Amino acid sequence: MPKMKTHKGTAKRFRKTGSGKIMRGKAFKSHILTKKSPKRIRGFRQETELAPADVKVVSARMGNK
Repeated sequence: MPKMKTHKGTAKRFRKTGSGKIMRGKAFKSHILTKKSPKRIRGFRQETELAPADVKVVSARMGNK
């Protein structure tokens, strides 16, 4: 059976840390920012860990990254 190819859309959206956690960017940060508080907008800059339920699917699509 041939190797699975990396899903390039997934590879661009997620990254794996040295300890093996998968990190993702936050949603809701691109437009309609006037009604969002500055504190909330600053929070969108940080990455967050991927939910445990999604790790299996995303890591399979990321390949050996």
